[in-house]
Amino acid sequence: MKAVRFHGQKDLRYEDIAIPKPGKGQVKLKPSWVGICGTDLHEYLGGPNLCPTTPHPITGEQVPLTFGHEFSGVIEEAGEGVYDYKPGDRVVVQPIIYDGTCGACLEGLINCCYSNGFVGLSGWGGGLSEHVVVPTSTLYHLPDNVSLEVGALVEPLAVGWHAVNVSPYKAGDAVLILGGGPIGLSVIQALKARGAGKIIVSEVSPRRREYAKQFGAHHVLDPAKDDIVAKCRELCEKQGVHVVFDCAGVQAGLDQAVHAVRARGTIVNVAIWEKPCSIHPNDLVFKERRYTGVATYVKGDFQEVIDAISSGKMTPHNMITKKIHLNEVEEKGFKTLINDKDNQVKVLVEVGGGR
Repeated sequence: MKAVRFHGQKDLRYEDIAIPKPGKGQVKLKPSWVGICGTDLHEYLGGPNLCPTTPHPITGEQVPLTFGHEFSGVIEEAGEGVYDYKPGDRVVVQPIIYDGTCGACLEGLINCCYSNGFVGLSGWGGGLSEHVVVPTSTLYHLPDNVSLEVGALVEPLAVGWHAVNVSPYKAGDAVLILGGGPIGLSVIQALKARGAGKIIVSEVSPRRREYAKQFGAHHVLDPAKDDIVAKCRELCEKQGVHVVFDCAGVQAGLDQAVHAVRARGTIVNVAIWEKPCSIHPNDLVFKERRYTGVATYVKGDFQEVIDAISSGKMTPHNMITKKIHLNEVEEKGFKTLINDKDNQVKVLVEVGGGR
């Protein structure tokens, strides 16, 4: 079968590999639609970083690896002992790989597993292939009214959903989101699904500011022109926002966030940083501000996102800005996102297609 495999920095190959067979508790599925993630781009441009270069403690695999961790698919074959899924079922894959035995896993924090990895980054195949085998613990059924295309958006939407779940946000709070890329837009949609009344977004790209407005931001600021701290205080009783979601991961944004959040407010770091940053603890101490990190999602987040889409509380289809084929991933997918990222939100790769 054909697959898109990561061999190293700027070394992505469309090549033939063996078709996998499902074992006990596993299913073989045909990926339908696959999103290209910012993490994939970071690996391509500067990796391997997350992709293991020595055998992964759970999968036993290392580079080269098949990419693709945001995907929907249709089940082709069920392995021994699988009764909840059958051929023809439409599913999305929650790609966290976890050992289930460490302290974090035993507390239900599979996203914090001390040996964790991801389907499509750490082994067990990936969505950018004609077939993939995964354990049933990764699967969620798609309702009939949620398309396979939109199903491929559940993973990034779950990142935003989890960030809001973990944060102290409550109805009526004012929020600042740093960055209007796919994850920033996911946070906007998670907040809108909860009826948020004051969402402020800081984004330098004009096109992404338009997307932020389209998905429900109430105030959209340009950090190159606007004084973000002053604007947040002006819009929020001269105190600042209750919660900041940092989806950008740049020093200038963090500096603004610390002073844009009110006393006893919280800064939630969602971004993956490319290099170390600095923060002055006194800026937190003297206003009793909090700084916390969130990582991907836990088990319930996928189902909550699927339910929100099915009920109409979230309508994310317009996040899809381009569709390509499996043999076009590097030239029309990765290079488009690198060279034209301001005009793109989510590029989907059609593998098996379907609605």
